[in-house]
This record gives sequence, structure tokens and C-alpha cells, in this order.
Amino acid sequence: MSEQIGNVWVFIEQEGGKIADVSLELVSKGAELASTLGVDVEAVLLGSNVESCCGTLFQYGCKKVYLADDPRLEPFTVLPFAKVIMDLIREHKPNILLFGATMKGRELAPRIASEKLAGLTADCTDLRIDDFDDKVNKKFYKNKLMQIRPAFGGNIIATIVNTWDDPQMVTVREGVMKMAEPKADATGEIVKVDVALTQEETVVKVIERVRQDKTVNLKGAQIIVAGGYGVGSKENFKLIHELAQALGGEVGASRAAVDAGWIDHDHQIGQTGVTVRPKLYIACGISGSVQHCAGMSESKKIIAINTDPAAPIFSVAHYGIVGDLNQVIPMMIKAYKAKA
Repeated sequence: MSEQIGNVWVFIEQEGGKIADVSLELVSKGAELASTLGVDVEAVLLGSNVESCCGTLFQYGCKKVYLADDPRLEPFTVLPFAKVIMDLIREHKPNILLFGATMKGRELAPRIASEKLAGLTADCTDLRIDDFDDKVNKKFYKNKLMQIRPAFGGNIIATIVNTWDDPQMVTVREGVMKMAEPKADATGEIVKVDVALTQEETVVKVIERVRQDKTVNLKGAQIIVAGGYGVGSKENFKLIHELAQALGGEVGASRAAVDAGWIDHDHQIGQTGVTVRPKLYIACGISGSVQHCAGMSESKKIIAINTDPAAPIFSVAHYGIVGDLNQVIPMMIKAYKAKA
């Protein structure tokens, strides 16, 4: 008789009762992984007065939500969260545990992995189930989680397999997994968790919280105008901003432009930045490296502007303009305003 496989778990991030997009993306991906394994996707939800989130999680594919609802779990601090989740892992033995690669996920996941002596792969950009033949140790593993992430500064794509103790744990970057369409009539089971915390586990207190909202929302943008190293300078990036403003879009950038100091990292698109799927993506002076294209290739319409007719960006673009962006962009702005 084959050993029973545990379920796929997703740690749910929420703020004020609003579930983070990355958590819903992971529930959607978790449902796909669970279907391949023949198990269920389940959620681990911690906080205070957060039971109302459960209905949304059911709509996105969760069959069960482990709900730890306690005033001591709000706001987030790592020690009580780690204790509650470790207790649940010991009792229910999940096969896979997914976290968002966020500030919370990056603090919580390593602590749990360390205590569980489980492997953890950070900043994954893709996940799939496959068999693994360990030729070094001469062992064959069925249905392992292939944990795919960029390495060496994004120059290679590594596939990592965890053969340590379950759960197989990963953090996943925001925006790289597609969020499924919710099913309004979906239901599931809520398992209420008794929260047992010692004084030592609640020793850290949050005295004050200062929020600073991001000034750019690339994930939600319908139009993005992105500049690369071919823009030439920080001064020339004004053209990118002008075109984005004219079209009512957001400004994006390649890693090369960010590394050059021409624009903040919040605008970076690609494997080491944000993954976007706008209706229109205009790539200006971007060569089109594999790392950048991985973050924007699913855009509905891509227009590329580059002086090099052999630039790789043209292979993913729907429309290409071979020319100097310093001449092309002002013409585009003028033409758009004339029709507006």
C-alpha cells in the first residue's frame, strides 16, 4: 500500500481582513498542484476577526481553512505565527507549504523550515509536480515539487528539489502565478484552531505602525510604458514618463535601467522584479533578455521600440518599431493627443 500524500497548504496573508493578492495567486496554483497529486489545497489563516476571509478562499479553490482567530495574532509578529503553524504542521503533516515572497513570508517561512528541518526555496517563479531521479544517492522520488527560480543574478533558471522532511516549502514572488476566476457558489470546511501561546512567544509587541503606500501599481496597470538601458540616461527617462502620462499608464523599467540608477526598483519588471499582464506594454530601448520577457510576455499587446532590428524583444512583440525612441516617442505622443 502506497504512503498517503499530505495536502497542499497555503499561508494566507491578510491586512485588515483583506486577503493579499499573492495569497489568492498561490491558492490558485496550489489547487493546480493538488489536482496533479490527487489531494486538496487548504489554507492556513491567522489573525483577529478574519473568519469573513474564508468565503473568498473557498471561491478560489480551498477545500478547508485552518482558522486561528485570536487578538494576539494581530498585528503580525513572527513568533506566535510560527508557533501556531508549527503545531498545525505536526498534527496534519502537509506535503507542500506555499508562502508569498513578501516581508511576512520571508520572515516566517525560514523560521518554520529551520524548526521543522525542512528545505525551503526562496523567490520561486514557477512550480510543478514531477518525478526526481537522484543519481548521486541512487534514489527515485515520485511526485516531488519542482521549485523553479532564477539564480546567479537571473542569468540561469534553477530547478530545485527538496528531499528533506515534508512539507516541501517555498516562497513565491508576487504576480508570477495566475489568479483563477472565483466560483461564487464554492463552499468548504472551516477548522477552528485553538491558539496556545506562551509568554515568551508573545514577548514582541508592536508599538507603532507607519504605512507608506507604493506610488506605482504595475500589477494592476492596464497600460505600461517601460524603459531599458537603451533609453540612455535618467534625463531621457522623462520621455517614458511623458508617454505613460499621455496614455494614462504606469512607468516600468528593465533591471539594467534600475541598476543604472535611472528609476526606482519599484518600477522593475522581470524575474527579479514584478510580473505584469497589461492590455498594452510599450518596451522602449529594452533589448528583451529572457529575464525581462518572463515578466511581461503575457501582455495582451506588446509594442517594441529599438534601434537594433535584431533585438530579442521583437520576437515577443506584436508590433515593432525600429528607430530612435527620442524621435519615435514624441511622435507617438503627438499622434495620440491629436486623436484624443
